[in-house]
Amino acid sequence: MHLRHLRLLDFRSWPLLELELAPGVTTLVGRNGHGKTNVLEAIGLLATLGSHRVAQDAPMIRTGAETALVGALAHNAGRELTVELALNAGKANRARLNTSPCRRQSDILGVVQSVLFAPEDLALVRGEPGERRRLLDDLQIQRRPAHGADLTAYTSVLRQRSALLKSASGALRRGRGEEARAALDTLDVWDGRLAQHGARIVAGRVALLSDLRPLVVEAYHHLAPESRPADLAYVFRVADPPPEAELADPGLVEALLLAELARRREDEIDRGLSLVGPHRDDLTLTLGDEPAKGFASHGETWSFALALRLGSLELFRADGLEPVLLLDDVFAELDRHRRAALAEVASGVEQVLVTAAVGEDVPDALRGVRHDVVMTGEGADRQSGITASRAGDDAATTGRAEPDPDRAAEEEQP
Repeated sequence: MHLRHLRLLDFRSWPLLELELAPGVTTLVGRNGHGKTNVLEAIGLLATLGSHRVAQDAPMIRTGAETALVGALAHNAGRELTVELALNAGKANRARLNTSPCRRQSDILGVVQSVLFAPEDLALVRGEPGERRRLLDDLQIQRRPAHGADLTAYTSVLRQRSALLKSASGALRRGRGEEARAALDTLDVWDGRLAQHGARIVAGRVALLSDLRPLVVEAYHHLAPESRPADLAYVFRVADPPPEAELADPGLVEALLLAELARRREDEIDRGLSLVGPHRDDLTLTLGDEPAKGFASHGETWSFALALRLGSLELFRADGLEPVLLLDDVFAELDRHRRAALAEVASGVEQVLVTAAVGEDVPDALRGVRHDVVMTGEGADRQSGITASRAGDDAATTGRAEPDPDRAAEEEQP
């Protein structure tokens, strides 16, 4: 698939962007903080209904505006579809497909598919479990949009169940036993709902991981052939979990969650927290016999992060899909070998969007069409805009974007 047009209205630093796109490579060049990443974030938002940078929608709405709009014309499976998502401050977001309002935001999932690689992806290896859970969930949402509905329902149940536990815990500490019992009267109902939705989430993640694992392992070996072999495993946090393959059965997972909820009920009431469910699970990444987190070198960490994204790309391709590849200011961070490996893969993708602070950081094979991005104005009036657009070959001969002084200063350090 590829995008033909992208429209942003009051999205982060962009009061308005109308960007014509085509298959091949599009490069956005400009200083750090000038709004390049916001464009890639908007595409990812259409693909997953979530941002790779923030958990809430509010930061994506331009200061002073009440609504931000992201829209695209997508060429997907031989059809051209228009998709639009409106982020509304203090109200529910709204989606449109081919100009018709959607009953649910999730109705637009599948129109746009994307894979994004950014320097922040080092957190997939070094960071907290939530980063790795989001990787699995974002991929599964794009492959199976119903997974997004399960996550929404689970989040709602988790929020209400946690509030119930917190209320009961507080009442017990104050010696108000009757108030605590009243709060807990419906806990069994919430346990059942949490286990039902949670089981589908776990089963979906495990099924996806079964397909993703060999692709990531192969990509890592290609990137770091001298390193230890990579592996991935799902961590289901219950007492005596079964082998991972059995977790693809939602019925079994639901029974295991209900049993764990019963086992840990007193602990949950005492702490006022929901301690059981897929929001506590993890994806472990290993190199040889050691966890990558804490044991991988800097180069191995970059290779593993990149392998996760390249494996994700190949996962879509195995499904017969060709997602948009989004590369956010990564070439300046990669060594020669990894840069060449990424450029080799990217050059074969139907559509690639690249951001860079300096145009020459982008390999020659990915020059494509170049747009220069600048920030103008002061304070609340700061806004992003495009000052020049030209073919990549012209960009190589007419000069480079103005260097980022912060980056230049860093490069001068010993």
